Amino acid sequence: MITRDHAAFLAFARGVPADFGPATARAAFLVAPDGFRLAEQSAADNRYMGQTIAFDAARASSQHRELQRALAQVLPTLCFAGDPATPDAVFPNNVFATAAGRYLIGRMRHPVRQREADRADIRGFFGGVLDYAEIDLSTQEHPCELTGALVIDRARGLGFAGLSERCDEVGAKLMHDALGLRATLLFDLAPGEYHTNVVLAVLAGRAALICPGGFADAGVVAAIAELYAPHALQLAPGEHAAFAGNAIALSDEAVWMSARAAQSLTAASQAALAAAGFAVRAVELDAIEVGGGSLRCCVGEIF
Repeated sequence: MITRDHAAFLAFARGVPADFGPATARAAFLVAPDGFRLAEQSAADNRYMGQTIAFDAARASSQHRELQRALAQVLPTLCFAGDPATPDAVFPNNVFATAAGRYLIGRMRHPVRQREADRADIRGFFGGVLDYAEIDLSTQEHPCELTGALVIDRARGLGFAGLSERCDEVGAKLMHDALGLRATLLFDLAPGEYHTNVVLAVLAGRAALICPGGFADAGVVAAIAELYAPHALQLAPGEHAAFAGNAIALSDEAVWMSARAAQSLTAASQAALAAAGFAVRAVELDAIEVGGGSLRCCVGEIF
């Protein structure tokens, strides 16, 4: 099923068992922020990006290294070298994604990001070292920025595709088919939002962080909240602005987000995460966040 009908999606998804696959990744990969700077093309439709003066490449590199060290305590975490010609490559989950036995290469909207799809080392790792089958969506014309645009409940095989300039309906269907998902809900993001994973996180298949202001249709918010009740947290505007929705579970017991995001959590949100069985793990990433994304954007998952 792939649909815009959130009521039909909810009716179907309620009956889906959590047997699609592992709820969390078995490893993670990052791309170092080498040459990290403002990418003007990306800034055209990413309101979260800072100004040129806010970019500090040395601080970004140091924080990124700390991120790798922190994640490596939980699961194997690889880091590929960055490239000054691709300043947004620090957010690799938009370009490369995996499922059991295969990897996807996304179609990026902006030419500066399309270059990332040509990286022979990352392709070689997935195709040559892991022997994953390749599904290359980068050469077709429809934008589909992978797990930036598509938030996935890996336990149940459900997708949540927010449509914007970074992902259209055809692109969403291509990702749905490539990942073999059971059902994908299509919806419009609110004006000014560019990626679904900034406004929605599904945590280990049993909880959701939702930023209501990021959705064009409140009915979609209600459907997602109902699906993940009682562990559906609707975040306040301040939490949304601090990237609290850009979080990820890499194990059953912890949710990872930036220090800024963690500091923004209200007492109610902290209590709700604890009730869902998640400890909050945070890493300082302010120098990365000026690039328009936060912790979840930095993490590519290997399933």
